[in-house]
Amino acid sequence: MLSLSLILFVWSLYLMIFDMSFFFEFGLVMINSSSVVMTLLVDWMSMLFMSFVLFISCVVIYYSDEYMGGDLNINRFISLVVMFVFSMVLLIISPNLISILLGWDGLGLVSYCLVIYYQNVKSYNAGMLTALSNRIGDVALLMSIAWMLNYGSWSYIFYLEELKGDYYMNIITFLILLAAMTKSAQIPFSSWLPAAMAAPTPVSSLVHSSTLVTAGVYLLIRFNFSFGDSLMYFLLFISSMTMFMSGLGASFEFDLKKIIALSTLSQLGLMMSILALGGYKLAFFHLLVHALFKALLFMCAGNVIHNLFNCQDIRYMGGLVSSMPLTCVYLNICNLSLCGLPFLSGFYSKDLIVEVMSMGYLNIYVYFIFYLSIGLTVCYSFRLVYYTCVGDFNFFSLNVLSERNYVMLKGMSGLILLVIVMGSVLSWLMFFYPYVIILPFYMKVMTLFSILLGVFVGYEMSKFSLSYFNLSMAFYKTSWFLASMWNLPIISTHGINYYPVMMGSLLYKNLDQGWFEYFGAQKAYLSLVKSSKLSQIFFNNNIKLFFILLVMWLMVLMLF
Repeated sequence: MLSLSLILFVWSLYLMIFDMSFFFEFGLVMINSSSVVMTLLVDWMSMLFMSFVLFISCVVIYYSDEYMGGDLNINRFISLVVMFVFSMVLLIISPNLISILLGWDGLGLVSYCLVIYYQNVKSYNAGMLTALSNRIGDVALLMSIAWMLNYGSWSYIFYLEELKGDYYMNIITFLILLAAMTKSAQIPFSSWLPAAMAAPTPVSSLVHSSTLVTAGVYLLIRFNFSFGDSLMYFLLFISSMTMFMSGLGASFEFDLKKIIALSTLSQLGLMMSILALGGYKLAFFHLLVHALFKALLFMCAGNVIHNLFNCQDIRYMGGLVSSMPLTCVYLNICNLSLCGLPFLSGFYSKDLIVEVMSMGYLNIYVYFIFYLSIGLTVCYSFRLVYYTCVGDFNFFSLNVLSERNYVMLKGMSGLILLVIVMGSVLSWLMFFYPYVIILPFYMKVMTLFSILLGVFVGYEMSKFSLSYFNLSMAFYKTSWFLASMWNLPIISTHGINYYPVMMGSLLYKNLDQGWFEYFGAQKAYLSLVKSSKLSQIFFNNNIKLFFILLVMWLMVLMLF
């Protein structure tokens, strides 16, 4: 995987420099004049994304060799991860809706198998929520395939301009948008993303960086030329709300993996919103950069969880910087990259996205929600660092904390250099001429102001000690509401299940076990029992009764 990743990276540079795209068509079957072909699209975008996916997968598989070391079914786990990566690769290089559906459904199916990998009730519920949420997108994709019959082919790449111009064909772009919203967990389909944290940490690292959740964004990047203005504004509203909601949720969450999952959701909202503003290259740039530091962030979290005997609650952590220094250094670099600290990789994409947004003609809602979301990103990142790395150690007294997981550390070290330098390298490669951004001073420093404000709020909200009352506990119900993502998980699970299940139980009691039972199977059973009891009386007194019946029968005959 590593060697293939490097080859693809070099190939993508070649295609980028010479601005070339290749279509490979493999004829599968020919019936009369209709040919069924498998088409592959090879351009700089697909090759670059594939090289990133393969590199991260290679590091994650190496890492999981030790993380899943005690697992009896590790071969099955590795096979599932490889199938997962293969599905993503198929999706990346397909310019055709049918082959995209194959990769799309492959991702959905294998993600279900991986989420329920640790077999318990919580995992089964999470897996079912993940699978069913993604089914909505699969159905939307199937419907768009049916609508594409209005054209001559399912290769959408040739019809992007027509899709935009034709009023009746806007339905296809809307369905594609719906599919991408389910896969990338935008509101109202957000609740499956934190639930999918039931999967093993290496899977979370892969899923939340370069596969599954980024599939929706990638699909929209490919379709971006076909979106009309109204659809763009709709996507901008939904994605900005998702970005804001997940930032708030992460600031009140205590589960280490869920905080990072909500951070992924926030970044997906950022990618979608800049895509809705027309910057598809910027969205792709942030997608690649985010894949690197989010994969490493999950790996650091996995290392911490592994050492703390599978404890995921950040309130039990603290003071880890003294016992796990290298992991904490990597964690902090990733967090700072996520916040957009200058000259780390995240800075190049995030700062550019915010400044391009500030250049546009937009209303004050979009402007403020962008800056609020950036502030919240910093808020939950510094809260996480405060709880895990600094302060006193809050775990059990008897523990063996050590950083002797050399295989895991090597896997993490494979990514750290890219997290630091890849932002600048990609910005030089992808943008042949620099963006000219001219803003007034107060708008230029607005990002810095929101970051500093986020640091202050994150520290103040999470500060706790023996004599200090935690502020987030002062308004407990509000904290609970914000941490539960505005009650989305309740609405999408319990809210949907409650009435059908209650109705089912009523019907079962009143009909299946009530009238139907009395006049149906039970009635037949009772009448048969009665008649058989009567027969038993006859058969128990067999010879005596037989003679009496014979005499009665003869008397009846004589009477007639």
